[in-house]
Amino acid sequence: MSVALEVEDLVVSFPGVGERTPVVDGLGLRVEVGKTLALVGESGCGKSISALACLRLVPRPGRIDRGRIAVGGREILDLSVPEMRGLRGSEISMIFQEPMTSLNPVINVGGQVIEAIRLHERVSRSAARARTLDLFEQVGIPDAEARLGAYPHQLSGGLKQRVMIAMALATVPKVLIADEPTTALDVTIQAQILQLLRDLQRDSDTAILLITHDLGIVNELSDRVAVMYAGRKVEEGGRVDVLAHSRHPYTEGLLRSMPALARPGERLTEIPGVVPPPDEWPPGCRFSGRCPRALSHCPDQPPASTPLPDEHRVWCHAVAEDVAS
Repeated sequence: MSVALEVEDLVVSFPGVGERTPVVDGLGLRVEVGKTLALVGESGCGKSISALACLRLVPRPGRIDRGRIAVGGREILDLSVPEMRGLRGSEISMIFQEPMTSLNPVINVGGQVIEAIRLHERVSRSAARARTLDLFEQVGIPDAEARLGAYPHQLSGGLKQRVMIAMALATVPKVLIADEPTTALDVTIQAQILQLLRDLQRDSDTAILLITHDLGIVNELSDRVAVMYAGRKVEEGGRVDVLAHSRHPYTEGLLRSMPALARPGERLTEIPGVVPPPDEWPPGCRFSGRCPRALSHCPDQPPASTPLPDEHRVWCHAVAEDVAS
């Protein structure tokens, strides 16, 4: 199957003490046409920065130091600013995590979606308005006609989130990055949005990179899952392999701490400690300080990829020893 979004050896850094510090370090991702890859992990692992890098929107003073990013086979790091601006929205689009800061406060929300449509398609304003109204209704915005003229400050957080989703879907992108797309939405609207994403894939073969901490949504929507910790990928495989047969101690800890996936009456277990800041990452496995299976060499030697059946991979010294024995 063809690849819609491909990321290889991505390194994104920010200024540190005396030198730049990577916050995403050697990340590789592949999202196939018409499929969903879920990127999961705790806050601070680098998921959202990875997503912004895929649109060349890493906020300054951050920068992409190394890597390859291709959308539909087109290398985006080599594009000019006008070429990249044309690619965003038409080929690749994003549902941002923070609608409060992603919407223009001085333009009504209907006008912002209409402008996005007309920027990428040669349609009349009335046609763009009609499509915007239809999108507002699809994402569950009540009294959609009246909301077209509302400004961001007049809408609740949940309504602003739905406007952002409508804007991201407006041009039917080939790649959609959804960063916590159901944040601030009640369960009814959440189910409606997830169905909308399924319909988009079915009708347009859109590839989706889903960024979330909600493993219930991952189980509903994804085909493959990549687990990220402290700037690096630690496990990747098919949805069932990762959620039902996880091998990395970090993934196992995430699953044990999720109420939605726990058995009735089962006590949840938390992962001890916190994700270390980038300037305190050890040279080896970055989970070693919190890992119940850490070996003596884990803090000093980065783990290599250990292949498992069915294109399931784990980056873990303990798992590598298990497989080798």
